[in-house]
Amino acid sequence: MKKLFLATTMLAAGIVSASAADMGRPYTKAPVYVAPVYNWTGFYVGAHIGAAFSGNDSVSQVLPAPALFPLTSSDRDATFLGGGQVGADYQFAPNWLVGIEGQISGLANSDRRFTSTFSGGVVVNDRGAQWLASVTGRLGYVSGPLLIYAKGGVAFRDDSDVTFTVANVATPFVFGRDTTGYTVGGGLEYMFAQNWSAKIEYQYYDFGRTNFSTVAGSTTPVAFSYRDDLHTVKVGVNYHFNWGGPVVAKY
Repeated sequence: MKKLFLATTMLAAGIVSASAADMGRPYTKAPVYVAPVYNWTGFYVGAHIGAAFSGNDSVSQVLPAPALFPLTSSDRDATFLGGGQVGADYQFAPNWLVGIEGQISGLANSDRRFTSTFSGGVVVNDRGAQWLASVTGRLGYVSGPLLIYAKGGVAFRDDSDVTFTVANVATPFVFGRDTTGYTVGGGLEYMFAQNWSAKIEYQYYDFGRTNFSTVAGSTTPVAFSYRDDLHTVKVGVNYHFNWGGPVVAKY
């Protein structure tokens, strides 16, 4: 009995000693993960590439009236474009974003031709715009690294070269074209690394109608009018100079 009591006492003392040692060790709690905080507020610069597609191909004949000859038109399906953009965004409320952006794109050469069979042939060569530019506002919804946005504003372009021939003879003509118009569009932008984002964007440009005709007194009075618009699809990257600091993860 004495031996049993002694063994029991020693076992209890060992358990108490081990427990006391464990209580003296520091306890470290595992960190709680919190998703990264993405900051879209700030300036950005970037570059893009893409394609431009002619819009409404319809041509209206003004003279002769009524139309005395068939009219056909042909356009190149797509034109390569590339350029850059600069802008500033402000994120608020907290998942909404407003911003302003300036963008310019250079276009590869693209001929637009309208052909008639009247009087040996009336041919109009419209080289098309060599560059497009826009100043737009944009409104977006932010979901972490993803931004969904719409944009709209004023559009600009160069005044492209046009030639006008009647029966294979260069003919003086009166030409009217707007170099300013409007643009609307939208896209998706994803922040894939600190201060870097990639985007895909659709943008529509409308410059009203282009009108051209032979000069008054011409023996072959001819006048046409057609809509001048373009659809563009672009992919690009932006570098963000964040006002509120970089993308961070909090614990």
